[in-house]
Amino acid sequence: MSTIIFSSDGESVDSLLRRFNRKVTQDGVLSEARRRARFQKPLTRRTRKQVAARRQATKAARASARPGK
Repeated sequence: MSTIIFSSDGESVDSLLRRFNRKVTQDGVLSEARRRARFQKPLTRRTRKQVAARRQATKAARASARPGK
């Protein structure tokens, strides 16, 4: 997957770089590269997902238990 940014006439390099960074962030290129940087065994990946789900459920339970919200 490649990210292509076309420059318009008279556009500064700074604004072009800003647009490129925004596009890369929106496309999720860096997060995908970080995720694929190291191999994770399927069991490890599954365990991480379960821990994250448990953490999110605990956080949601705490948020719903608050009297003001």
